[in-house]
Amino acid sequence: MQDCFELDPLVASTRQYEFRCPIHGFIHLNDWEMGIISERAFQRLRRIRQLAWTDYIYPGGMHTRFEHSLGVMHVATLLYDSIVRNSRELLESEMKYDEIGFGRYRKLVRLAALLHDVGHGPFSHAGEDLLPVNERNEQYAHEHYSAAIVRTLLKSAIEDHPDCNNYGFTAEDVAALIEGTAGAKQGIFWRDIISSQIDADRMDYLLRDSHHLGVAYGKFDLHRLVSSVRAIPGIRGASARLGISEGGFHAAEALVLARYFMFTQVYFHKTRVAYDVHLRGALREILPNGKFPKPEGAELREFMKWDDWRVLGHLADGRGGDHGERLRERRHFRRIHATNEACTAEDLADLQKIRAELGSMIAAEESASKSWYKTGKTDISVFSEREVFPLSRYSSVIANMKSNGQILLYVKPEDVAAGSAAVRKALGKS
Repeated sequence: MQDCFELDPLVASTRQYEFRCPIHGFIHLNDWEMGIISERAFQRLRRIRQLAWTDYIYPGGMHTRFEHSLGVMHVATLLYDSIVRNSRELLESEMKYDEIGFGRYRKLVRLAALLHDVGHGPFSHAGEDLLPVNERNEQYAHEHYSAAIVRTLLKSAIEDHPDCNNYGFTAEDVAALIEGTAGAKQGIFWRDIISSQIDADRMDYLLRDSHHLGVAYGKFDLHRLVSSVRAIPGIRGASARLGISEGGFHAAEALVLARYFMFTQVYFHKTRVAYDVHLRGALREILPNGKFPKPEGAELREFMKWDDWRVLGHLADGRGGDHGERLRERRHFRRIHATNEACTAEDLADLQKIRAELGSMIAAEESASKSWYKTGKTDISVFSEREVFPLSRYSSVIANMKSNGQILLYVKPEDVAAGSAAVRKALGKS
């Protein structure tokens, strides 16, 4: 595969830097990008673990949002370059790109990919239930924080570097692409590289998480998938969109399956879920008013003070209540019952009986359907001989894939024996 290490087409004299990466080999940056990652707002990602408390189950899972963000920028560049190679005529005719335009959007995509996760809170997704709501009573997501940080704390690093004069975009353009809002204008086409069913984010984290955890569930053919990605012509007045060539549908199928297996085997692992429960509970005790600050004004600067190190310091000092104590002593809740992934009507009927029998012994109930990590929505557009079909038309596996509806019930360790007896009684097995 062609490496994304090449001189910037608009700034040919810029200095190049490189980072070693266990997934992609070398990741290259120029002076402008190096200045951005040297900012305090980005360096904070070194102190935020990618997978929260997962290292208590998979000891190697200590990698951070910092290395993942570099990896996403690298993969996003590979995707961008492949799309341009495979679809240059379409982009020139439909999007009116010239060489300057190709160079401009390449840099915009790199910066948006690099900064897409800069707004994560401590322990990444594990604490997202504690993000506040806006004036419409809608909960903020980490992307809102990322965009706010780009617009404010990173604005100078983006706009004041001399190289920025060659591109004609602002921090607002980067933030709009991260959010996927109308402010991205024509650049919204490239949003699919940042967030879609075949985005650079999941391509990197599946391979990176698999590597660090020592599992094979998240592996797929990155090189084949990247070489297959292309722009698909719009139909009935719609604009062009991202898809893949027919020859790459098995690689796309493998990506979907890798994501599914990582969810069922790792991200929704029963013990990992229990630690997420405890982390949320501890954060409610530690955070002022039990919530993170909002992504605006002085509150955003307060939010930036929160990272894993600060939370761990509070936990070491004995804060976090009962949940904090359970984290420190590894006395996590134990799963006492789990429905099947399909969660049929029969499963739900049994679950209702078990809930009634367990009563106050239920310490937590977690649902895969409410998880930060969603399955489903698996169709990817496949281009074949001037026609576009969904991936499910090519793959019977994808066509029959269902979302994970599993529900887990937990009790305290001291209630396992009594809880097990209650479950057997509810199911008529005692």
